[in-house]
Amino acid sequence: MVTGELRSKIDSLWEIFWTGGLTNPLDVIEQMTYLMFIHDLDDSDNLRAKEAAMLGLPYESIFAKEVQIGERTVDGNQLKWSVFHDFPAAKMYSTVQEWVFPFIKNLHGDKESAYSKYMGDAIFKIPTPLMLDKIVTAMDGIYEQMAQLKSADTRGDVYEYLLSKIATAGVNGQFRTPRHIIKMMVALMDPKADEIVCDPACGTSGFLVAVSDYLKENRKQEVFFNRQNKDHYMNHMFHGYDMDRTMLRIGAMNMMTHGVDNPYIEYRDSLSDQNPDREMYSLILANPPFKGSLDADIVSTDLLKVCKTKKTELLFLALFLRMLKVGGRCACIVPDGVLFGSSTAHKAIRKELIEGNRLEAVISMPSGVFKPYAGVSTAILIFTKTGHGGTDKVWFYDMKADGFSLDDKRSETRENDIPDIIARFRALDAEEGRARTEQSFFVPKDEIVQNDYDLSINKYKQTEYKPVEYPPTSEIMANIKALEAEIGKELAELERMLYESN
Repeated sequence: MVTGELRSKIDSLWEIFWTGGLTNPLDVIEQMTYLMFIHDLDDSDNLRAKEAAMLGLPYESIFAKEVQIGERTVDGNQLKWSVFHDFPAAKMYSTVQEWVFPFIKNLHGDKESAYSKYMGDAIFKIPTPLMLDKIVTAMDGIYEQMAQLKSADTRGDVYEYLLSKIATAGVNGQFRTPRHIIKMMVALMDPKADEIVCDPACGTSGFLVAVSDYLKENRKQEVFFNRQNKDHYMNHMFHGYDMDRTMLRIGAMNMMTHGVDNPYIEYRDSLSDQNPDREMYSLILANPPFKGSLDADIVSTDLLKVCKTKKTELLFLALFLRMLKVGGRCACIVPDGVLFGSSTAHKAIRKELIEGNRLEAVISMPSGVFKPYAGVSTAILIFTKTGHGGTDKVWFYDMKADGFSLDDKRSETRENDIPDIIARFRALDAEEGRARTEQSFFVPKDEIVQNDYDLSINKYKQTEYKPVEYPPTSEIMANIKALEAEIGKELAELERMLYESN
């Protein structure tokens, strides 16, 4: 959540765009994104140089040499945010418009890369030097505030807050998944160095970035000190699809800023026949749109064979099963209705997960997780594609707190079940003896089958009722009479004081 001074600074920056003549919210977000990328490019280049020095590895800054832009040769150092932000307004404007922008558009040598595809048609739209000067100064203030917050989630929070300013956002489920929920899902799946990861509704590539960060933190030696694994990480591991070019552009820049040179990020309607992917991925992480608009005529026919429906949340589950390799795993967010819906399609997809594959876990999340943008109750499904069953029992967890208040403010709190969820999922054998009154427990497959494949935790959770003892009626009546007498005494005293004052 963006709150307080940071929110105020972003609102002020937004106001600069609007008063300067850029009134289309998508244009504003795109221009902000480009400038954030230019700033982050400078920061990430400095960080990589430091890391290389610490590891004793060679590293050449992308700003180190002279840069060819069209027919001109420019000193690369002048393209750095930390250098040009001190220029006078007119010089800064000409530098960004004529040098920096063409530089970032052509930054990636591979013209077929995701970055090149979505930056190729990028346009610099800031109209005047004075406006750019104000924007750069305001963004410096925002980055200073972000640095003070010392939160890795802040950048994602800023994107979420920007998206909230689009009146039409959310119609197709564009709101970003909270970073701490993404991180939890990635930690639960514990990705390996040889994974082929996909998010078929990737948005700003939040899940892909989180996998990248997880590997850096937990498998650095394995990924970055092995030539084959590093090549796989840079060029073959990450795949993302979306139908919004703005999101794809942000996602491509997001991945490149996080050190992934060539992610495969494509414009694609994942549910349509234009998606040919079958048995390609070892790991899918996703929060697909729940209420997205859907043209039933273009939905892939093999998905409709699994569950004949127009509901995107059900079709995406069928899609995940199709796209996964045998042995591939998936962690995805679904609305609660998927767990207990009584339609034929609802039952069919749940039956397919349980009877045809291996459903491992259902983590029920509180409805406030996606506030203030949506109040829908959701759950995380974790399953492995086997193609021939394998579910013998399913682990349920009733998440009650995620480290933030469950109101629109989403203030940080001490109550947080996420560390417990990760710890318990990694040691499921120890969960065997847990009673249904506990926060987590196993339910055997046979019982789920008997309940029409219902996966709502309330169907199986047992509530412990503790008897409450009340005092006898005579004691309650005596207390009421004593209170009445006290009130009468106070009223008499008040009446006396009023009489004396007159």
